[in-house]
Amino acid sequence: MAVNVKHTVDRLLDLAGETYAHEAGIPLKNTPAPLYRLLVLSVLLSTRINASIAVAACAELVKAGFGTPDRMLAASWQDRVDALGRGHYVRYDESTATALGNGAELLRDSYGGDLRRLRHAADGDVAALRRLLEETPRLGPVGSHIFCREAQHVWPELRPYIDGKAAKGAERLGLPTEPDKLVTLAGTDDLSTVTAALVRVSLDRKLADKVIEA
Repeated sequence: MAVNVKHTVDRLLDLAGETYAHEAGIPLKNTPAPLYRLLVLSVLLSTRINASIAVAACAELVKAGFGTPDRMLAASWQDRVDALGRGHYVRYDESTATALGNGAELLRDSYGGDLRRLRHAADGDVAALRRLLEETPRLGPVGSHIFCREAQHVWPELRPYIDGKAAKGAERLGLPTEPDKLVTLAGTDDLSTVTAALVRVSLDRKLADKVIEA
């Protein structure tokens, strides 16, 4: 392969090396509140809307105090709509406000508000984990991929997790798309950051060109 993989990955991380969770102000840890906020972010990113708007809307929901299932349920539907509006998440604000309430109720009733219990129910089976996640309203296959890409930072059984969108970014840069090979050649196991950067490249040809031109 003509591409210097380590150099390309280093350049990629310099230009776009930030997880979507970090961008949304979520210090991801294996504890209930950060995991729930990642779930909310994944729901918001699942729709056909600019990622920066979804990130801003998630940050507004957390800022408003709706960063746990109980707090999301305690908020009125209008409170959720207003917070989404402040994040400019206006195209889907009303339906998403409903979905977030229903999702918080499902998580509370099924797992006591703790996604670690959902993880335990999947028992290390990534496909089962995705199926359980996709029971969340408005979180389909796209959203479960997003969640798993980011959550691999704190849930080791997900590693290495590279979905089709991240693989498209790798291909655009001339990097290997096979997860194990990319990990080995890139010299890092922090794939949550790498995959987030690859997704950004898959969505932004100009960013890809900047990485390649370096």
